[in-house]
Amino acid sequence: APCHGTMRATRAILQHSLRLTLFTHDHCSLCHSVKGVMSRVWDRRHFDYREVDILAPENSRWRKLYEMDIPVVHIDRTAILRTQHDETTASARKLKHRFTEEQLERVMDEVEKM
Repeated sequence: APCHGTMRATRAILQHSLRLTLFTHDHCSLCHSVKGVMSRVWDRRHFDYREVDILAPENSRWRKLYEMDIPVVHIDRTAILRTQHDETTASARKLKHRFTEEQLERVMDEVEKM
């Protein structure tokens, strides 16, 4: 299994041009493979990373939205997040379920050009 030690939730705001937010929970086996995809992309191009446990009580709005869809990844430009109190929204570009490194990087490229 790939090591995910280097891809950590980023505290520094606006360190990178993109933030990827993974919506997940502990019992999501597909989420582990998506983390591997994200980790390999991170090795090539760094991004701010957040993880949201949809089963945590404070994340109930995301649970309602994504309970049957996880893993879901939001891809946001960090510059846009400044206008949204540093929070992703349901209107963010997203990928769901299974996706490849190439698919993820293609959407990252598209979001960077927005």
